[in-house]
Amino acid sequence: MSSSKRRAAWRSLRLILPALCCSAVAWSQAPRGQDAYAKACANCHGATLDGTQFGPALKGATFAAQWRDQPRAAFTEKLRTTMPPGKLGSIPADTYADIEAYITAVNAASGANSERQAGGMMGPMQRRADDPQYLAALKTRKNVLDSMSTITDATLQHPAPGDWVMWRRTYDALGYSPLHQIDRSNIRNLRMAWSWSLPQSSNELTPLIHDGVLFVASGGAVQALDAASGDLLWQYQRSIPAGAGFGASHGKSLAIYGDLLFAISADAHVVALDIRTGHLVWDQEVVPAGAAGGGLGLNSAPMVVKGTVIVGVSTGIAYAGGCFIVGLDAKTGKEQWRFHTVARPGQPGGDSWNGAPVEERFGGGVWMGGSYDPQLDLVYFGIGNTYDTATLLQPRPGATGLSANDGLYTDSSVALHPQSGSLAWYYQHQKRDIWDLDWVFEQSLLTLPVNGQPREVIVTGGKTALFDVLDARTGAFVFAKDLGVQNVVSGVDPRSGEKTINPAVQPEAGKTKIICPNSIGARNWQATAINPDSGVLYVPILENCADFTYTPSSAAQTAKGGIDIHFSARTPSDHDGNFGRLVALNLKTHEILWTHRQRMPLASAVLATAGGLLFVADVDRNFYAYDQANGTILWRTRLNAAAESFPVTYSVNGRQYIAVIAGSGSPMGAASRAFVPEVAASAAGVTLTVFEMP
Repeated sequence: MSSSKRRAAWRSLRLILPALCCSAVAWSQAPRGQDAYAKACANCHGATLDGTQFGPALKGATFAAQWRDQPRAAFTEKLRTTMPPGKLGSIPADTYADIEAYITAVNAASGANSERQAGGMMGPMQRRADDPQYLAALKTRKNVLDSMSTITDATLQHPAPGDWVMWRRTYDALGYSPLHQIDRSNIRNLRMAWSWSLPQSSNELTPLIHDGVLFVASGGAVQALDAASGDLLWQYQRSIPAGAGFGASHGKSLAIYGDLLFAISADAHVVALDIRTGHLVWDQEVVPAGAAGGGLGLNSAPMVVKGTVIVGVSTGIAYAGGCFIVGLDAKTGKEQWRFHTVARPGQPGGDSWNGAPVEERFGGGVWMGGSYDPQLDLVYFGIGNTYDTATLLQPRPGATGLSANDGLYTDSSVALHPQSGSLAWYYQHQKRDIWDLDWVFEQSLLTLPVNGQPREVIVTGGKTALFDVLDARTGAFVFAKDLGVQNVVSGVDPRSGEKTINPAVQPEAGKTKIICPNSIGARNWQATAINPDSGVLYVPILENCADFTYTPSSAAQTAKGGIDIHFSARTPSDHDGNFGRLVALNLKTHEILWTHRQRMPLASAVLATAGGLLFVADVDRNFYAYDQANGTILWRTRLNAAAESFPVTYSVNGRQYIAVIAGSGSPMGAASRAFVPEVAASAAGVTLTVFEMP
């Protein structure tokens, strides 16, 4: 809009604003809204609200007919929960109010509001209030929402076979479903049932399903969909405060308990929503706003144990004192406890930081969700590495009483009491991790035969694709299995599990070392899956290495959390160009059953089902179903983008579905595609696609 036209439009607004009975606030809102509209909305809806080929008009007879008899709140909700497409939450809450004031004022100036009724947006409505099709649709959606049962502790411990009610479906974090309607014999007939576009995000998402309702969060929006049809039932949109960084925090999933749905916001809050309406019940800040400069955020998946919402904090590159796990009261959001993942002086492992004071200890991120054993009443989390390796690597000038430099609880599994957050035990998988090869991933629980006796164990692996099996009650080491794609660990003590580091990769200032894998890992957030009946673990792997260099950092840099290591990705020596690998490991016999290798790196987590199938995606937009028995590909389709997410399966009214979210947004996906330059990341938005049998 030219400056002369803008002045003329504003002169007309000044004439009609008093007729709107606007407050003094609205007088300032409309001109601000005009400027905000020009920046955020005009490209689609036209500079003068007349509409374009990309968006409908926001004034005139059609617009007025749509909104005349609807309450102002309905228009407010529509604006804030759908605009701008693909960037929900990118506009601050007060800016939405300004834009709304501007649109309302323009419509009033054009006479659209001349017959406005009390409580209405634009006046008498041309559509009848008793429109039977409209009312039938509302009734159907309400029935779907009202039919949901309340989630109890018993529900979480023993979910219905057709539900997927937490990050890896069950407390044991196996990523396994007992559904078997879709199996080896009929998988070739799998077809798309419906799809749904989601707000833009960095993906790594997991939808949840309960009693026919699918819940998903992306880009600041939380949505409830009819799991059978894909119809939107409700949407919650939380505006991201200015300066929080759009998409800075993104939970890998949601959590459900009672009649509440728990979600993570981009500014590191946890919010509780009513599962049937989407209305906000409480909003709890987990990371103080001032901590954003230190890089703290929420990137894991929340879980609920006996009325406590438990979630871990990650990143913390320059956050003094490191990361933590919190327990919140599910009813109120009030913080009940906090466990620091970087050990404090006086705590177990508090003297393992090379004499560094707490303010010079960094990292210990919790990037993934936890698991829970109801019999032992313990929750388990994997803890990440430190981001200031100089604290562990270099002697500290002037420090006295130097102690061990293991850096607890980095690269560890920790078991906590869920009601207090107190430490039950810890096991450090790798001491003094200066290669960013952390062990932060899923802690899978199952029963395995050990020396002829059944034993409750935890199975977890680090970025090296070396897996440790621990006693779930005590944390005692049971056995380890190396999948053969790393060169950092040269040996594992069969009794303690302690790793011997390959001397060839030990850092030497100014000297380049080849390490395998790179810091992105042979495996990363793409979760494994375990079939509890067969005891077989399925692992997605990226074959890769790096040139690793180390530069000493000064004491001043160390105090600021300076990073003194550098990686340059490279392919392994004599590599054949096949970077993607899927491995089946029998945890009962410790034998690798089969390995499938391919050119394309794998992009998603693994989903295992009782139908004998494995579902996983790659970076070239392929989504596969493998035979669990031998790794044969039985079905494949191509998505709009790489599925850098967590596939799930569920059933509604006896019909099984497979759901996956595609959107090339994760850092791991970008790093993987660098090895296959012929593949480009899709520019398509984030899409939820659901498959069914004919």
